[in-house]
Amino acid sequence: MLSTDKIISGKEVAANIKQQVKRDVEKLNRQGIYPKLSVIMVGEDPASMAYVKGKHKDCAECGIISENITFPDSITQRELLREIERLNADSTVHGILVQLPLPKQIDEYAVINAISPSKDVDGFTAVNVGNLNIGKDCFVPCTPQGCIDMLDRAGVDLMGKDVVVIGRSNIVGKPVATLVLKRSATVTICHSRTQNIADKTRNADIVIVAVGKAGFLTGDMLKPGAVVIDVGINRGRDGKLCGDADFASCIDVVSKITPVPGGVGLMTRANLLKNTVKSAQNIGK
Repeated sequence: MLSTDKIISGKEVAANIKQQVKRDVEKLNRQGIYPKLSVIMVGEDPASMAYVKGKHKDCAECGIISENITFPDSITQRELLREIERLNADSTVHGILVQLPLPKQIDEYAVINAISPSKDVDGFTAVNVGNLNIGKDCFVPCTPQGCIDMLDRAGVDLMGKDVVVIGRSNIVGKPVATLVLKRSATVTICHSRTQNIADKTRNADIVIVAVGKAGFLTGDMLKPGAVVIDVGINRGRDGKLCGDADFASCIDVVSKITPVPGGVGLMTRANLLKNTVKSAQNIGK
């Protein structure tokens, strides 16, 4: 029988964040400030369309104004940059998000860094990434912050713990390593060229896995009582959503684990709302 006390529920943590966001939005509204998120989507990728739909639903629940700006995948980089420039100059827009991936003819780095750092609610611009790494105030990327929120929810103290991060992406792996380091953990980053990953994970108190490979992390790769934060969202052979951790083999070994679905993914969306409100709050500072 599944031990539910081992599950770190993203639904509960996300709901708490959204309740606070809603209160913050109401307070801003009383000051005549109406938080607004503009989402740019290029093309009609089904997965991206589903993600964006969910983001707009979250905004509506919390009182945040949101708009969807769509372009065909034939758009030029110059046209896309012109739209970002327009949104940067629009004082009614507090958050700008460009849904990735973008078509091959467009340089993602150039597009992301065209967004004003003060409206970069994804936390992807070089300015926000740099400020994160030197410990200055910034917009923290939503998924890495969600991992920390889940650990906090589970009462996991990171100080002095051995943490293994599997994956070195700019979106998750690197920033989450920075965040756990900020909490005084000792961090090891593993990736596709790491030899004997299991030797690293078996010594870890906490494993954060973000590689995009279904069932990559198995129970025999963990030490008893480890905590697993599963960032992966994949489709299994049965067509069902599953994570990067093999839940069935991990659950008997771990002390805590995040589920997929119902885990970190919900936190990503909740923290996007929080960042959008933070941008609106910064106006009065």
